[in-house]
Amino acid sequence: MLAGLLGAPVLLMAACSSDSSDKGSGGGSTPKTSVAKITVFPADGTTDASFTEPVRVTVADGKLGSVGVTDSTGKAIPGQLSADAGSWTSSGPLASGTKYTVAAVAADRDKLEADANTSFATATPANTFVGYFTPEDGSTVGVGMPVSIRFNKAVTDRQAVQEAITVVAEPGVEIVGHWYSSTRLDFRPETYWAKGTRVTLKLRLKDVEGVKGVYGTQSKDVRFTVGRSQTSVADLKAGTLTVTTDGQVTATYPIIGGAPEHRTWAGKLVVSEQFPQTKMDSTTVGLGDEYNIPDVPHAQRLTASGTFIHGNYWAPASAFGKANLSHGCIALQDVKGAADPNTNGAKFYRSSMAGDVVEVINSGDKTVDPSNGLNGWNLSWADWNAGSAV
Repeated sequence: MLAGLLGAPVLLMAACSSDSSDKGSGGGSTPKTSVAKITVFPADGTTDASFTEPVRVTVADGKLGSVGVTDSTGKAIPGQLSADAGSWTSSGPLASGTKYTVAAVAADRDKLEADANTSFATATPANTFVGYFTPEDGSTVGVGMPVSIRFNKAVTDRQAVQEAITVVAEPGVEIVGHWYSSTRLDFRPETYWAKGTRVTLKLRLKDVEGVKGVYGTQSKDVRFTVGRSQTSVADLKAGTLTVTTDGQVTATYPIIGGAPEHRTWAGKLVVSEQFPQTKMDSTTVGLGDEYNIPDVPHAQRLTASGTFIHGNYWAPASAFGKANLSHGCIALQDVKGAADPNTNGAKFYRSSMAGDVVEVINSGDKTVDPSNGLNGWNLSWADWNAGSAV
């Protein structure tokens, strides 16, 4: 009896073991996984990836089905899948200092899928350049105001930089860029802007390689409006300044121009700055100690080298319209302290704005260098276009 009782559990255990083996390979097997292996470059977790290199996704033992690369705002980066679906390469530019995520799916020969989800960040360039622009955003300017950009580093790839900058106008007009030097690029239409024109400068310099290893940082729009149309003609033989506003002569003032030994530049000169009062010192323009006037009234800059049209309180009233006595500037009668709004200097200043044009004729001097100030209107349209890099 005892032997039989001990044997029963043994038989039961054997029966259980036999039952398990009879289930075959179906119910208890581990599911198969895809043998496709996806590799992403830059690698997951990279924090200083090059923004000039594309994103590359490859697969071994399979074919890619989908690849998506997006930045932190959700913007997708376009790319191209190879003909054999073995690789994908981004075709759109990456931005510096930006985090990206990659999601890729591939399938092996058995249609089993594998996926990869990674992220990386691009580096911020160590060497950068910027462009300082004129006029300012939101300003209202005269019809002669060009768009002028000065770079803080000399540009060697002028084409790449110019292609990253566009200037558009409403109403539309052709606008062309002209390089004066490796650090200055100006834009203008063939003729003066029409009054009321709305102009937009679009700077897309971020990550543009202007110099080897030196990249732009700006991506912004600058907007300005052209105000009323005002141009003036300073006839230094007749001694007059004739002002035309919106097609009508609105004022004529007697003036003083440059003396024979200091003639005023000829040509079309654009007002670039305005000062109710300013100091003028001859030592700053290479004329020794000939003058030092701390309070020149109603001064408007016409050249970078120091030509102004301004009020004058020290010359005798009889000289205006009769004699050219200045060191190259154009002067209108005014008072010390710029306090009288009824002087010619004050009235002309009040009617003017940056971007207005003063055309100097009969000065006896040569035409101003177009790069001396904002005076590109002294170049023909053909010569202006010849300075474009695109």
